[in-house]
Amino acid sequence: MGNSEGPRAPRDPAAKRRGFYIMRGKQIAGSPQPDGRGIQYIYLDGERLVSFARIAGNITEEGILGLLRRAEGFRRLVHSIGVTIEMTEGESGTAEFVFQMYGRKEDGASGTEIKEDIPADGMERILELDKYEWSEADDVPGQMRFVLPQAGSLALASVKLYLRDGYSVPEEAEEETVDLGTAAYREMLERSLMQTGNPARLQKAIGRARQGEDVTVAFIGGSITQGAGAVPIHTECYAYKTFENFCSLAGRGTEENIHYVKAGVGGTPSELGMLRYERDVLRDGTVEPDVAVVEFAVNDGGDETGGECYDSLVRKILSAPNAPAVILLFAVFADDWNLQERLRPVGEAYDLPMVSIRDAVVEQFGKKAGTGKVFSKAAFFYDCYHPSNLGHRVMADCVAHLLRTVDAMPTAEDCLRLEERKPPLGGEFEAVKLFDRNSGEGDIQVDCGSFFHRDEELQAVEMDRDLIPTKEFPYNWMHRAGEKAFSMDITCSALFLIYKDSGSSDVGRAEVLVDGEKVLTADPHINGWIHCNAAICFRGRERGRHHVEIHMVPGEEEKEFTILGFGYVR
Repeated sequence: MGNSEGPRAPRDPAAKRRGFYIMRGKQIAGSPQPDGRGIQYIYLDGERLVSFARIAGNITEEGILGLLRRAEGFRRLVHSIGVTIEMTEGESGTAEFVFQMYGRKEDGASGTEIKEDIPADGMERILELDKYEWSEADDVPGQMRFVLPQAGSLALASVKLYLRDGYSVPEEAEEETVDLGTAAYREMLERSLMQTGNPARLQKAIGRARQGEDVTVAFIGGSITQGAGAVPIHTECYAYKTFENFCSLAGRGTEENIHYVKAGVGGTPSELGMLRYERDVLRDGTVEPDVAVVEFAVNDGGDETGGECYDSLVRKILSAPNAPAVILLFAVFADDWNLQERLRPVGEAYDLPMVSIRDAVVEQFGKKAGTGKVFSKAAFFYDCYHPSNLGHRVMADCVAHLLRTVDAMPTAEDCLRLEERKPPLGGEFEAVKLFDRNSGEGDIQVDCGSFFHRDEELQAVEMDRDLIPTKEFPYNWMHRAGEKAFSMDITCSALFLIYKDSGSSDVGRAEVLVDGEKVLTADPHINGWIHCNAAICFRGRERGRHHVEIHMVPGEEEKEFTILGFGYVR
């Protein structure tokens, strides 16, 4: 007999708790892994999780935000995590989601990892925190990871934090619709143009491209230029979109006579940018940029020269024999901050085109819908530092507005005489050169001592159109154990040490001595992640021969330290 009871009625759904998004409909992409899968990291440490809550969740109550800063507060506040993943481009499958706490460094232990397979079907899955075993070493919320079925896979992801009883937040606002075809958007692009400067070099590059001549458009900067926040990073970043806009303006295709160089390195300032320019942009003399976009306005906060490295980099580019055009691009963080007031005098001194993303977007962030607001911070930013795909598109549109404006101007004469222009912030490092294990400078003598290994675990970035990252500073000297110092005899007036940062407890500090005097203690733990760092050993000296020694801090001889290279001025 059949079932005489009929179908059972479904249970009433459990009432959802009040909560807020820390990611909402953000695109993610799978960077290639050795096993063929793809992975996307979302970092939460520092103030990142707090910024996600402010931007994506519209949380303003300091009590709630304060609890997110530490692992203990997070567990007190959060009952469960809602995760939604939806594959795009017709793909299907399951993605692995990981929410990781970072452990206390002094304990040397890793933190809790909440790890679950999530069907990538667009349905929300709820992960209740009390069902997981937690580590007593947990310190702070560290990162989220999305492991996608294949490298290159694309998906949309949302992550929502549901609160425990006794906590409450406002209902989330509806998702916004963004229209970039409005008069308000055009006005926003116009605000981005700080000055066209002397357009002669840029006009010449556009004209040569139109005539079918080979023209190279290059980009150097930090993680925004690398493409952070863009999904996929190699085609949705502002640099590639700007390149496409340049090709379109010149009436050429992207595979024809116009060439693309992208050299952004996350977390690095112009102090490192000027040292890696020959290697990463000029490709050791094989590339001559005709247009160079410089983007360091959100990376130079810790610049120990207060802007002189930025000034020196710009002069280095401008002084090339082929007279390239330089565009200064000032990006912005989600707290409306950048360094354009500090760096603007460089553009004014050399009469360069300047574009400010801060001037374009910040004013309209504060407006209400229908009164000139084009999009919100949540739409523009991927996280507190990096633009989303929309944000990268807006950055590229701002530069395109400059290009169109310059192209429509009367043909100008290049009247830049760099030798007649005083560096507004200082140009001591204009002629700085990179020296590493692969350099062929005959008069620089090196005894690597116990720094004879080569480090393979390096910061790596997606160059040009590549999805496979390229390792930065592979020609290095690495110490693993031993007491013999690295020594170098070099003739110069200024010297920089480039070394590797790391969060590992196996890495130690090194002391730098010049002519027997200690000038620097290099501590790789300051940034806490694998990262390239540059620091001044000395500057402003008379050109002369100097003896440099680098040894491990006493008591740390059995730890690791990597010298990535040196920058020097003759």
